[in-house]
Amino acid sequence: MSQPALLVLEDGRSFTGTSYGATGETFGEAVFTTGMTGYQETLTDPSYHRQIVTQTAPHIGNTGVNDEDDESQRIWVAGYVVRDPARVPSNWRATRSLDDQLKGQGIVGISGIDTRALTRHLRERGAMRAGISTEILDPDALLDKVLQQPPMVGADLASEVTTFEPYVIPADGEKRFTVVALDLGIKSMTPKRMAERGIEVHVLPATATLEEVLAVNPDGIFMSNGPGDPETTEHPTDLLKALLQRGKPYFGICFGNQVFGRALGLGTFKLKYGHRGINQPVLDRATGKVEITAQNHGFAVDAPIEQTVETDYGTAEVSHVSLNDNVVEGLKLTGKDGRVLAFSVQYHPEAAAGPHDSAYLFDRFVQLMEGRA
Repeated sequence: MSQPALLVLEDGRSFTGTSYGATGETFGEAVFTTGMTGYQETLTDPSYHRQIVTQTAPHIGNTGVNDEDDESQRIWVAGYVVRDPARVPSNWRATRSLDDQLKGQGIVGISGIDTRALTRHLRERGAMRAGISTEILDPDALLDKVLQQPPMVGADLASEVTTFEPYVIPADGEKRFTVVALDLGIKSMTPKRMAERGIEVHVLPATATLEEVLAVNPDGIFMSNGPGDPETTEHPTDLLKALLQRGKPYFGICFGNQVFGRALGLGTFKLKYGHRGINQPVLDRATGKVEITAQNHGFAVDAPIEQTVETDYGTAEVSHVSLNDNVVEGLKLTGKDGRVLAFSVQYHPEAAAGPHDSAYLFDRFVQLMEGRA
């Protein structure tokens, strides 16, 4: 017999459905993602820490779960919302059902609700705090608990998802470069994409000091994706400033783009409902090329799109913009000689679940370290 479950948003809107995954209750920021595939990668992406994720695609779980596609060691979402979960998974790589995986890791979810209506509500009202419960089925009582939860603005979450100990991903084949990757919520596919290009990747905790970074003697610096409010990242921002001052080539993605912006003296702000999915169109302003990208961010860099900004390290400019809402999707720093010194993008070029339009950015990082960018 199916167990009833309740979803309540902080503005009082509620949805009644059926328990999916573990029973109990959970709280987080309600967001939606538009990807029609890649749910396993979504669930294990540390950027989704403390978020209740709604899948806009109605049918979820049909390919089950396998042991190869996780982007980290665990599921990070706070809760999961789907319309029509698969009754029986069917894929030659599947080892268990998504429902069993959620139960095994204690992830509380809800199914059978109108996810289209929920998505439209979040688009109109914005991402907001929410709760899912199989224990409290009175909307007013659950709302009281939702309103006690902290908001995402001001949340310092990178320190909660980062690695505790440094580790190394060796280069595939001949080693060409050494890179320090600061783990702000890194996904496992990211260092693999660099290793494929002959890069030995030293993944360090978000708390790594300048001395610890320089001790690796890196050819380049990378900062990863991650959760939370970029205004809380004082240490990574100060670290990046020191590294830029030393002329270290830099590549950042997602949260690493926001840290880069702050290091350059730019601000950040919270988007109304964010960009989450694998179908986000982005314009490369230098080439005019449009890329379909994978994204997951609720904050963005505040920078003038049509103007350059003079910084202590060189000239900064917006390199990429979203074609949906003109949000900054990339930054570039150049020196007086016109040579690129550092760059970043707001999206995820490693995109394990696709699309792969942006994989060339790892080649650009190689060119940067070669001095050819």
